[in-house]
Amino acid sequence: MLVLGIETSCDETGVALHHSERGLLAHALYTQAALHADYGGVVPELASRDHIRRVLPLTQDILRQAGCSLADLGAVAYTEGPGLAGALLVGASIAHGLAWALGVPVLGIHHLEGHLLSPLMVKPAPAFPFIALLVSGGHSQLMRVAGVGAYELLGETLDDAAGEAFDKTAQLLELGYPGGPALAKLAERGKPGRITLPRPMLHSGDLDFSFSGLKTAVMTQVKGRALGMQARADVAAEFQAAIVEVLVAKSLAALADTGLQQLVVAGGVGANRELRTRLTRAAERRGLQVFYPAPEFCTDNGAMIAFAAALRLTHASRLSPLASRSFSVRPRWDLATLVPA
Repeated sequence: MLVLGIETSCDETGVALHHSERGLLAHALYTQAALHADYGGVVPELASRDHIRRVLPLTQDILRQAGCSLADLGAVAYTEGPGLAGALLVGASIAHGLAWALGVPVLGIHHLEGHLLSPLMVKPAPAFPFIALLVSGGHSQLMRVAGVGAYELLGETLDDAAGEAFDKTAQLLELGYPGGPALAKLAERGKPGRITLPRPMLHSGDLDFSFSGLKTAVMTQVKGRALGMQARADVAAEFQAAIVEVLVAKSLAALADTGLQQLVVAGGVGANRELRTRLTRAAERRGLQVFYPAPEFCTDNGAMIAFAAALRLTHASRLSPLASRSFSVRPRWDLATLVPA
């Protein structure tokens, strides 16, 4: 079955075609980073309007790339939540309109489920059950994954997510928006340890995270000081080292607590090279395996939505009903409330 996936949860418009037997056929992504840069963050209304402009042209592009037509679609999937309400409504309305016109099923997919399952697109893929570290701008969670839709929350951030802390710290260092990738690049020129930053909740005895205090510690270091480029690089390196140390320690603790041997890392921060290097080394020393999505699928994208929908359709005992003329989105949606496919 050929599935069209549409992702419009925030500031990136993603569409993709995934075939249940042939795999990913085509995908396209448009980022709104330049649109929101002057505001230092995402402006929801602008994001929604830009999604409207992008979804259908991108869909036409990937259909041409794959040599397919709308008539070949067997289902349409979209991000139902969580995310910005207006942005979600754009993807949901287009998905339902297409599915209703074509007479095919429509599936609303949880944004984080898409991220969590995206490493399964890469070969070799992990086998269930495994631990998932979801690290992005809005979420930092550790989950036990028993199967598609079978997710148990083990720990989560109590305040800022890791990606959010990266972006806020980048603003303190005057690196612009989006700041996370810029901070990681700057950190390559710095040396951890030249300043001292805390490792929040590193020894808390649980699997929860807290990163807002780390951002505040950076603010204390830079407030009222004119930092040169090397000094800012040293701050960036120490900040990144602190985040990575906590994420690695908590992930290894989750594996030890559950007795599982496989870890999946997903979400935008999952593309961070220092995190990948440190986590892979630590896992190898313990005889564990770590799986990552391709870097292009760490950020929000349509491929993960189409893939998650294809998995759910494969495991479903029956197809979902055809698209109705009414629908809703879920700006807030707890991943642990999902039911197995």
